[in-house]
Amino acid sequence: MRIDLRYGPQQLREPDHSGSQTGCSTTNCTGRASLGQDQAQLSGAHVQVQALAAQVCQLPEIRAEKVQALRQAVHSGNYRPDPEKTAVALVSHMTRDPEA
Repeated sequence: MRIDLRYGPQQLREPDHSGSQTGCSTTNCTGRASLGQDQAQLSGAHVQVQALAAQVCQLPEIRAEKVQALRQAVHSGNYRPDPEKTAVALVSHMTRDPEA
């Protein structure tokens, strides 16, 4: 690619917002943007993410019913954790990628 320093900066045209626009006034008829115009297509995923974030905020940080059930099992002596499952969970947690 060769750069020609003899030419100054190009002037960009301001879009005309005064009249009504048809599908071919801002884009050519194949749907591609005309030269000098940027285009972006946004998905609706941000709406879904916001809805899910709102649902998560509604959930309690601590599941009180589960904590109470475990507390009762420990106090009554009925809580018997599986040593193999505990070891697998510890190793899995320790070898997990902290950036993930």
